Amino acid sequence: MRTILVVDDEQSMRDFLKILLVKEGYQVLTAPDGKQAQRCLNDSEIDLVITDIRMPGMSGLELLSFIKGEKPDLPVVMVTAFASPNDAVQAMKDGAYDYISKPFNVDEIKSVIYNATNREDSTLKEDQAELLFPHIIGKSREMLKIFDMINRIAPTPANVLIYGESGTGKELVAQAIHSKSRVKASPFIPITCSAIPAELMESELFGHVKGSFTGAIANKPGLFQEAHQGTAFLDEIGELTPIIQTKLLRVLQEREIKPVGGTKNVAIDVRIIAATNKILEDEIEKGNFREDLFYRLAVVPIRVPALRERKSDIPLLVQHFLRKYSNRLAKEVREISSYALEVLMNYNFPGNVRELENIIERGVALETSNIILPENLSLNTSPRTAKPETVMETAPFLVISDEQELYDRGLDNIVEDLEKRMISHALDKTGNSKTKAADLLRVSFRSLRYKVKKYGL
Repeated sequence: MRTILVVDDEQSMRDFLKILLVKEGYQVLTAPDGKQAQRCLNDSEIDLVITDIRMPGMSGLELLSFIKGEKPDLPVVMVTAFASPNDAVQAMKDGAYDYISKPFNVDEIKSVIYNATNREDSTLKEDQAELLFPHIIGKSREMLKIFDMINRIAPTPANVLIYGESGTGKELVAQAIHSKSRVKASPFIPITCSAIPAELMESELFGHVKGSFTGAIANKPGLFQEAHQGTAFLDEIGELTPIIQTKLLRVLQEREIKPVGGTKNVAIDVRIIAATNKILEDEIEKGNFREDLFYRLAVVPIRVPALRERKSDIPLLVQHFLRKYSNRLAKEVREISSYALEVLMNYNFPGNVRELENIIERGVALETSNIILPENLSLNTSPRTAKPETVMETAPFLVISDEQELYDRGLDNIVEDLEKRMISHALDKTGNSKTKAADLLRVSFRSLRYKVKKYGL
């Protein structure tokens, strides 16, 4: 039985979590503050700590620092209010395993706690990651989590949906999953859905028989037949037409296909890994993507972070691309100046890793010395891409024209009014997409949904 320590200054929260976790089969200890939590940690064998961030006396972040100093391998899950996403980000940087936000989603709590208490066999260290995933460059916390997830899901036949902006390396993640699967000796067949005309997509996926249409001069196996007993990678899955979505759903349900013009179904055994740079939940709301297909594909969702979210990996990626293109272009450009690296670290990379690779390739090609200098870095510095967009940069929400009137209204009213205006503006700016608005506002989707309901927006 795993033992969990719950630390929160609110008695009701401690009681709620204790009842929930005991029902799930855990032994639970509670503490009202950081000092008592320290005593529990010294007196008992604890497998997981769940602590509120905001507490009087010793804060949750201070308790986290203590735990990481005394027991660095002990996982800590932070509890954060919807209004304090920055605290959660800081906690993750300081070594927290994960965080959960108020208001709670019980299923999410159970999932986070289960993963935290069953992570011993799957957690990767940096040196392990470099050996196990040599084609994916990165040692940041964000990438180590992805490596950990790949190791956990690769041996299973579960379908995977990979999210991520263009250029983040979604196909590399798909290849890594296949390479560590039980069918790694079988084919890995990639197809980019947006690159094939709609009228040819059915034939490409399911094949066709001779004479089924003009130009069909012979039987042709489709993607799924070629990937039989292996992996089919469907990139840009959000571009499929409604008709193909319906046919793909049937393939996933029945595990068989019917070639174009054919009369017999053909049994297949294929693992599907799909990828998209779209937010499919938004596409479902717009009627562009089937919800039942989404759930069939997203048995295991993985989000690949944008490069601006893992900037600590930039020096590693730069060195990798320097070696690659110095060899390919037969040049001795093996270094980058510290100032040039600083320029890259401060750049937003709208094109992600693919853009960085292009920048380094161009820099190596243009450089006449053996070190890349800032003047040979060709960056896209237009206003749209020079830095991350934020709501505050695009809307003057709070203008103080009468100081006394400001104080008469009171802090709570001012904050509420500002919050409503920012949320409304973010929703307008993103076409009423709650997911994109939450990203723009730097808050969780659950927090935004709660506030939209609270303010009747």
